[in-house]
Amino acid sequence: MVKKVEYPVDQVRHWLEPGPVVLLSSHWQGEHNIMTLGWHTILAFSPSLVGCMIDAGNHSYEMIRQSGECVINLPTVDMAETVARIGNCDGDDLDKFSRFNLTPEASQRVAAPGIAECHASFECRLHDDALASRYNFLIFEVVHARVKPEPAWPQTLHYAGEGVFRTDGEVLDVSHLFTKVS
Repeated sequence: MVKKVEYPVDQVRHWLEPGPVVLLSSHWQGEHNIMTLGWHTILAFSPSLVGCMIDAGNHSYEMIRQSGECVINLPTVDMAETVARIGNCDGDDLDKFSRFNLTPEASQRVAAPGIAECHASFECRLHDDALASRYNFLIFEVVHARVKPEPAWPQTLHYAGEGVFRTDGEVLDVSHLFTKVS
């Protein structure tokens, strides 16, 4: 058995990133923006609540606070370079849809566009911002969802820090071990 060794506490994100990296699209006063986001978590199933940590210094933060809306888009592994580039530029002076050849997709329930190239788009409305001023943590309710039917399990990106992404591995089905709730 390999023994565990000390690890820098400021680097635990390497192991604990909560889920796939997403592209958050927003709209406010005629302007669209896209940001790369890795810090999000599912909070409830019904209503469908997702918590996101969005740095207040990010251009998207103010757009989302003002509009109260965004779209959480799920990119796939083939978009890794685009995801990284979006995360390393500022939307203050740049139309990221045009710059990265992404197609804005009309949403059904919010003004922010989805991203057609992404596997899924989850339209969100701001549900609770009680933790925003202290932690930049916003809670959204998913009000409409669109997902491509294939592949059933797309390969997504998981950020490990310092410009490194991991990808999903094989799917393990152990559903027979779970109790069915009616």
